[in-house]
Amino acid sequence: MPEIVPFRGIVYGPGVAGQASKLICPPYDAISADLQRALYESSDYNAVRLELPAEADPYAAAAGRMREWLASSVLVRDDEPALYPCFQTFEDPQGVSRTRKGLFAALRLYEPSEGKVLPHERTLSGPKADRLKMFRETGANLSSIFGLYADQTRRTDKLLYEFAEGREPVLDATFDGVRSRMWRMSDPALISRFAAKLADLTVYIADGHHRYETGLAYRNERAAANPGHTGREPYNYILAYLSNIYDDGLLILPIHRLVHGLEPFDPQAFVARLDSAFTVWELPGRGALDKFLAEKRAVPSFGIVLPGVVLGVSLDAKPSGVLSSPVPEALQGLDVVVLHDLVLGQMLGIRAEAVEKESNLTYVSRTDAVFDAVASGRAQVGIVLRPTGAGQVMSVSQSGEAMPQKSTWFYPKVMTGMVFRSLESES
Repeated sequence: MPEIVPFRGIVYGPGVAGQASKLICPPYDAISADLQRALYESSDYNAVRLELPAEADPYAAAAGRMREWLASSVLVRDDEPALYPCFQTFEDPQGVSRTRKGLFAALRLYEPSEGKVLPHERTLSGPKADRLKMFRETGANLSSIFGLYADQTRRTDKLLYEFAEGREPVLDATFDGVRSRMWRMSDPALISRFAAKLADLTVYIADGHHRYETGLAYRNERAAANPGHTGREPYNYILAYLSNIYDDGLLILPIHRLVHGLEPFDPQAFVARLDSAFTVWELPGRGALDKFLAEKRAVPSFGIVLPGVVLGVSLDAKPSGVLSSPVPEALQGLDVVVLHDLVLGQMLGIRAEAVEKESNLTYVSRTDAVFDAVASGRAQVGIVLRPTGAGQVMSVSQSGEAMPQKSTWFYPKVMTGMVFRSLESES
């Protein structure tokens, strides 16, 4: 596994930490304008004021605010390096309570070609430019990446559980129905035990691809400007939340698609094109679609929602026979790959540039949002996807290939504000 090291975390001070539920926020890319306003109203010290400031110059605002909060002890820096176990307890869509176990660590940055930290999704240039400015101005990791490792023995899970059991968390916060509890692990012997258990494992990036690539760019920028660069400086590492891909609490949900702005668009002609490549079932409504998607189909399948029509579709031919260009084997059987190439690209004519700019395609996390958007006319077509499996994520990562952006939603998001990490000297 890539190197992980403890770090002196920056956490909310005792004067405000008791109201932690009003202080944490999702990562920047999961914050809508409405949610940003609500988070601002929840507390003068909510982490959104660092992660996604509303000011005209958000980067200067975040940097100035971090300095002020540190000076006034709203934020405090721990006296000694630590790892920070963090458990998130939530209900899945079936109402079953789950707890995902993981921990925050400083993860050394590696190029993907080194095979130690592997992505699985494509990234966009805009978010990386935004986060690089934030890195430069604040000199800090404000939100973590989310990395997975594959420990089938679950020894790491046992170690984390044993550490947390009977200890009071240093931060206990509930946001949107998800309870996040964080502890501080500063004992060097315990840290060494955990690192040893992970020594031979790979990290797969679950969430935070843009932040990880930004970390690489920032490291290279700082190294080039530092004549005394040693490779041990804090900018050689990134804040990471690490969890076991075999953890019982790991949940991957789908991210659905909304198609809009196509001129012209003929729903009947579109269904006819679908029928040429897929077996198409007309379904009586959402309940039937949920049942269709829950069936264990070995071929790419998804739901299509049109005004007054709900369809379930399953690919007839082998993916290699219908995709527009040769696709690596690790990607061929993925619903989202067939959707983007065959349906969005070939049938609807949505080019890659339009996907990147979201000029004809946007994303929603809830199935009811798909139906609402189509019923209201905000979307011409809604596409309801099945979740990508953890094994598929690992296979794609190991192949060196990448899925389309927003192919996976690891629920819940790792919250910003549990712990921050400085990119400057630890001394």
